[in-house]
Amino acid sequence: MSVDEKKLSIPLKQDVACHTTSLGNYFWEDPPDENKWADCVHCGMCLEACPTYQETGEEHQSPRGRVYLIKAVAEGKIDVNEAFADPVFTCLDCRACETACPASVQVGGLIEEARGQIRQAMPLTGIPGAFSKTILKGFFPHPNRMGKLGGLMRLYQKSGIQSVARKAGLLNILPTHLKDMESILPKVGKPVLGRYPEIVPAEGETKGRVAMLTGCVMDVMFSDINEATIRVLTHNGYEVALPKQQTCCGALHVHAGDRETGKSLARQNIEAFKDYDKVLVNAAGCGCALAEYDELFRNDPDMLPMAKEFSEKVEDISKFLYDNDFKRPQTEVKTRITYHDACHLAHGQGVRFEPRQLLKEIPGVELVDLPDADRCCGSAGIYNLTHPEMAGALLDRKIDDIPEDVEMISMGNPGCMLQIAMGVQKHGRSEKVVHTIQLLDWAYEKEKKEAKNLVKS
Repeated sequence: MSVDEKKLSIPLKQDVACHTTSLGNYFWEDPPDENKWADCVHCGMCLEACPTYQETGEEHQSPRGRVYLIKAVAEGKIDVNEAFADPVFTCLDCRACETACPASVQVGGLIEEARGQIRQAMPLTGIPGAFSKTILKGFFPHPNRMGKLGGLMRLYQKSGIQSVARKAGLLNILPTHLKDMESILPKVGKPVLGRYPEIVPAEGETKGRVAMLTGCVMDVMFSDINEATIRVLTHNGYEVALPKQQTCCGALHVHAGDRETGKSLARQNIEAFKDYDKVLVNAAGCGCALAEYDELFRNDPDMLPMAKEFSEKVEDISKFLYDNDFKRPQTEVKTRITYHDACHLAHGQGVRFEPRQLLKEIPGVELVDLPDADRCCGSAGIYNLTHPEMAGALLDRKIDDIPEDVEMISMGNPGCMLQIAMGVQKHGRSEKVVHTIQLLDWAYEKEKKEAKNLVKS
């Protein structure tokens, strides 16, 4: 079908349903928003902030270059094709360019909208298509299926199959990056959602009630962090609501260009959390996605008001605790630690100061600065699966920056935790990778234990 035929056959149908019009060579729902690139003057302030530009030195792999390409398609100068898709999907969507940009150009939003157009024009096929259909669409949006997948992973780890597979070299058939990922898989616990009551009571006097997103990967791979988060909140006097109707945040789908699934998940979460004034998140990528539901529905006048109301409720757990006068631990946890800024926490949500302060308030914790703490580690959702070479290069740089004399590396995102743990092992280092909330939880638990021992004595 020619471009002219596309212009005649596609936009009319989409315009009626989605309240949008075609824009240059973008013919599908949610074309990139021209207001986002209007303020870009190609000054180049973003270049040195961009990890892919730092690695390649290529203009089209920079934020400025990508914005130019996205605009060029809208102006009809180039088509949505492989040459356009490569730089758009090679972007980490880390938002570091947005922090550096003096005009606050929303490059992340442009990238995600452009990816939506690319996936309409160039649907995934082969192994990538099967992965998207089976995993992203078949598992992540369904907590029950994720729970069963977690059960299989627990069986793999506890039955001895994992040990046998490793000793027999069966994992050598995997690509190197997948083998490396398997080697650092955390012990899989049981999901919090459905196991805990829908309202977890506060300890002592109740200060209020907050809702919590349990997440998909977080509740399967890192259910212990969800448990720690609940303990920290209840210890601080909050009832914790865990709505059973909640689902995956949709971040991975939107990043992959599947805006339709992203919107479906967003609608479900908006409905699930409608009765709560605060939605707390302990995963940076999820929190950023939830806070941008209003952006996802910018062309839907029916959903936009509800999406805006929901996005205003969303807050990272570290910011919420700091802003609401969390209980300072009284018991010492002696350790030297450094802190990595997850991209979607620092650049996406502007949360940098609060998690560091939580750590500093724990007696005995010595916080050591990490150079370029907010440079991407290469995880970026599933980027380390789709672009393992670039992700590996960025991970090497991140590990090289970690101070030699620290015992722990703290952060606020599960993807970063897996990626950096893989780097620690690859480089023969010994640091333990932890979530910021885990440190606070350990301090509280140690304090409670010492208090019990004092009573007994």
